[in-house]
Amino acid sequence: MSDIPVITFAQLGLAAPVLQAVAEVGYETPSPIQAESIPPLLAGHDLLGMAQTGTGKTAAFALPLLSRLDLDLKQPQLLVLTPTRELAIQVAEAMQTYARHLPGFHILPVYGGQGMDVQLRQLRRGVHVVVGTPGRIQDHLRRASLKLDQLRAVVLDEADEMLRMGFIDDVELILEHTPAQKQVALFSATMPEAIKRVARNHLREPVEIRIQSKTTTVATIQQRYWQVSGVHKLDALTRILEVEDFDGIIIFVRTKNITVELAEKLEARGYSASPLNGDMNQQLREKTVDRLKRGSLDIVVATDVAARGLDVERISHVINYDIPYDTEAYVHRIGRTGRAGRKGEAILFVAPREQRMLRAIEKATGQKITPMQLPSREAITDRRVMAFKQLISDTLAAEDLDYFETLIEAYQAEHNVGLAEVAAALAYLVQRERPLLAQATKDDRKTEEQFKPETAATNKSAPRREESRKEHHKEPRKEPRKQKLSMPEEDMVRYRIEVGREHGVQPKNIVGAIANEAGIDSAYIGQINIFDDFSTVDLPDGMPREIFKHLKKVWVSNRQLNISLFEPGEPVRRQEKDKGRPGKEKTRKAKPATAKPKKPKAKTRHRKDAD
Repeated sequence: MSDIPVITFAQLGLAAPVLQAVAEVGYETPSPIQAESIPPLLAGHDLLGMAQTGTGKTAAFALPLLSRLDLDLKQPQLLVLTPTRELAIQVAEAMQTYARHLPGFHILPVYGGQGMDVQLRQLRRGVHVVVGTPGRIQDHLRRASLKLDQLRAVVLDEADEMLRMGFIDDVELILEHTPAQKQVALFSATMPEAIKRVARNHLREPVEIRIQSKTTTVATIQQRYWQVSGVHKLDALTRILEVEDFDGIIIFVRTKNITVELAEKLEARGYSASPLNGDMNQQLREKTVDRLKRGSLDIVVATDVAARGLDVERISHVINYDIPYDTEAYVHRIGRTGRAGRKGEAILFVAPREQRMLRAIEKATGQKITPMQLPSREAITDRRVMAFKQLISDTLAAEDLDYFETLIEAYQAEHNVGLAEVAAALAYLVQRERPLLAQATKDDRKTEEQFKPETAATNKSAPRREESRKEHHKEPRKEPRKQKLSMPEEDMVRYRIEVGREHGVQPKNIVGAIANEAGIDSAYIGQINIFDDFSTVDLPDGMPREIFKHLKKVWVSNRQLNISLFEPGEPVRRQEKDKGRPGKEKTRKAKPATAKPKKPKAKTRHRKDAD
């Protein structure tokens, strides 16, 4: 059987500036979804893709559609709709990277929680690409601040997630504001009937692609992640290096410039480190790898492309300083350790908005990546002291110290001081440049608390939320009565929003809007009660004033929330329906808070009223 030829990005027909950026990012060959999506999108066809997060689909639509832009026309030509603001930011950053060599290129992420003035100013200046969430895109369409008459393409990213969050009707309304002659790409991990309906209504003879991730990782590799928060990444990396028992390490970053910068900073902190990137000639690259093999170099800071084919048995750790763009790259990276049956360690730095990629990696590899705590100051101090003591022992065993013993004895006789005092002074001088006692910083407390599996607040709230669920499984009563609302849980505040049953709202619509616009994970949105002309929702105490003001203007079911504090004494009466049928109050029960919130997913429960 003949070998299947490897497709390269250069063979796909991408614009030269885009291709240059791809090479700099470190992509070697297209992932399956990229290889199948780029040609039809370049040719102007609509596309219907079934693919999980982490398969490289952002590049699959961004690279060809960026190649088709008219940079002289400073009006929105490409609109990307995403379910959450975190994904909007992630997609916008990736597209900015791919477009770094497109002259005069401008992209604007549009999402709730960001000042409207900033977005309006950028739109007036002119942008080529808009990446946004449905709610904020609709806000701009109502204001007539976003003009879509020059739009050439629309991408619906993670359409099934938008459906789960109650945004699919908003998506269809947005599509109605777009030109009839446009290119549409729809990506979804699953294909429920509502998504199929959108595809039938808005896609013309689409090319269909189905991609299933089959990545696997070596079982001998222990995988951990640190959530970037509070402490600078370099400081966190240094802490980890201080306490890990490592032999050789590869630290993966995204750009060639960072390989040099990070290696220099590690060298300044006392580590034997060197960059490894595509700008290095073959001779220098081979010399660096040889030093790593021989043990004269301990740490290599590398890009994906520079580390291809790297096989060094002494690599005990792979640290993903920058999270990779797709799951395949992650698997290739950590495959540099755990070789020849040896155990390996893989550590991943994850920013809060990169949690989606973390979950995608876990799903694709079928393995759990466990959270890790940064080493405490005490642990670092213990490690430094242990190393200092070992240095003393090694020196006593290996060196001829007769001359120095005579010198110390003479000093004692001259100054009448004890041997312990002299030793302490010498120890101080030796460690002065790198103190044995780790210094406290303002971020230490935050750092040491943030990665505990459960916080005290979480432990307290979970039972109460479970009780809250049970409260709502009561039998319907026989006669109309005033609704008795349970009190909000501790650390939660009840708000009133001016949208209710008669406006067609459902709990998932409210959850989706608040999670997206306020940046509150759905796991931390409490009880929702829906009445005829308004609803109540419990949210975490301490909401920032700017988010509260922003939520007042958020639209749900064609109504502004106009959120306000709910007064406990406010009368709430159930209302009967036509022909004596009982009305239904839709209630979203609070979820138990966990240390690892799941993707926003609202559930609707119903409770019957009296006849």
